[in-house]
Amino acid sequence: MNRAAFLDRDGTLIAEKNYLHDPAQVEILPGVPSALRRLQQAGFKLIIISNQSGVGRGYFMLADVERVHHHLSRELGRAGVHLDRIYIAPEAPDQPSRGRKPSPQLLFDARDEFHLDLSQSYMIGDKLIDLQCGWNAGVAKSFLVRTGYGAEVARSMAGQLGAAVIVDDLGAAADCILKQETPRGRPS
Repeated sequence: MNRAAFLDRDGTLIAEKNYLHDPAQVEILPGVPSALRRLQQAGFKLIIISNQSGVGRGYFMLADVERVHHHLSRELGRAGVHLDRIYIAPEAPDQPSRGRKPSPQLLFDARDEFHLDLSQSYMIGDKLIDLQCGWNAGVAKSFLVRTGYGAEVARSMAGQLGAAVIVDDLGAAADCILKQETPRGRPS
């Protein structure tokens, strides 16, 4: 079985910009390429799980999201990082959705596509719904990064964060994950 690092996009990998749909506005957060490369080298699949309600709200088209993802993948590729897959939920919050976080459905889809062991995988994001998505799927741990909305979530929702691991950024999450790994790649 394979393992994955499930990654929220906005506020976790790239700077939070409301309803980002222009590739020129993509700003990869400091340390992200290095952290992703380390996880990848340790054998983790890198999978983005992203709610993109701007599509469902009519603010932009699915093609705009795909252009942003193509740009992000290209930029990370220049740093030696390969994203295995990007799953999105394009529906608005008031629309029916099978995969909109906190639903674990997109993690289940990834599990089936990549033969993943979710109990050996991790969810990393900057919102409570990211953590809940991981918990609902049965991942080993869900990490809240203090980038994006994460610092405010850590302050204002402390009582709801349960077993979340709260870290400064993606690099710190990668450090925590990799410290748990034995040389054979299994949790200690």
